[in-house]
Amino acid sequence: MSTTSKSGAVAPADPSRSSGLYRVAIVGASSLKGKEVAEVLTDRNFPSVDVKLLNDDESLGRLEPVGDEISFIQGLRPEQFQHLDFTFFASDQECTRKTWKIAQEAGSAIVDLSSALENEAQVRIRSPWLERESGRLTTPELQPGPVVVAHTAAVVLALLLLRLQTAGGIKRAVATVFEPASEHGQKGIDELHEQTVNLLSFQQLPKKIFDTQVAFNMVARYGDQSIPALAAVEHRVLKHYQRIAGETAPVPSLLLVQAPIFHGHAFALHVEMGTAVNIDSVSKVLPGEHVKLANSPEDSPTNVNAAGQRDILVSILPDTSVPNAFWLWAAADNLRIAAASAVECAESMAASRPLGQIQ
Repeated sequence: MSTTSKSGAVAPADPSRSSGLYRVAIVGASSLKGKEVAEVLTDRNFPSVDVKLLNDDESLGRLEPVGDEISFIQGLRPEQFQHLDFTFFASDQECTRKTWKIAQEAGSAIVDLSSALENEAQVRIRSPWLERESGRLTTPELQPGPVVVAHTAAVVLALLLLRLQTAGGIKRAVATVFEPASEHGQKGIDELHEQTVNLLSFQQLPKKIFDTQVAFNMVARYGDQSIPALAAVEHRVLKHYQRIAGETAPVPSLLLVQAPIFHGHAFALHVEMGTAVNIDSVSKVLPGEHVKLANSPEDSPTNVNAAGQRDILVSILPDTSVPNAFWLWAAADNLRIAAASAVECAESMAASRPLGQIQ
């Protein structure tokens, strides 16, 4: 038996279809998010018979671990997308835009971690965590459209504010988000590292990624040549927040700051309630799935402590000058949460593909 792709071409039958397992590809497999997706697929025992590692850069031919096996990173040729059930785009935005339609026309479901497709028609911005939190579960679709994974900062803010809302009406929320270099991929990490080394040796600073000094520095805007601008990322976080939190959620005032850290978001969230607030009641509504409250100084949220965790680490501090307000200090692993969200999106989409690829 053969299958017909959306383009109308007849593809040869794939005997692995009878196994009920899925064929998966990760575009941008050598990227930080790509490696994280491969780890999460293994950790969650995603029912895949094969995971293709794809890229279009100097990483071609490199060996990368996928579970207990080692795979080669292969080139982005159209034939690589035949018989795929799911394609995760962990590449840069340019690569995603050039390639995603090839995968879609071959019949693959699309999960985009690059946000390149957020303005495309019939694309949904999703966070399974928030869907469960708000009770807005997604109905399986026979031919699900592309999914954009919500920005990690939007997921963290939405989850915390929705839970706080159950303790009373939120009058105002103000968030400062400290952005790590890893949001710009390996190139961002490399530039922060090189700037640090060059500053200590009194050498000229590389500025290809940020177009400004980020080592030993905190900035609220990048240089004019940096793409994307920090203001554009800030706009994306708010846009994703509003898509996943729902219409009744309070929209925070937001400031993104580039911090001289490699991994992990940190958050300073000031919340003012409509009535007098009790810290004990706040402490009861925050913990739960994906949120861990610090109970000792050793548990205090830091981007280092959050590394490798799916939980958001949170501590509560009273605001001594505003009786109805308090501070949250939080930290979260930006790469792990993005990858976990992406795989959970695929798991929910798999309900419509119980025997593998539907074309």
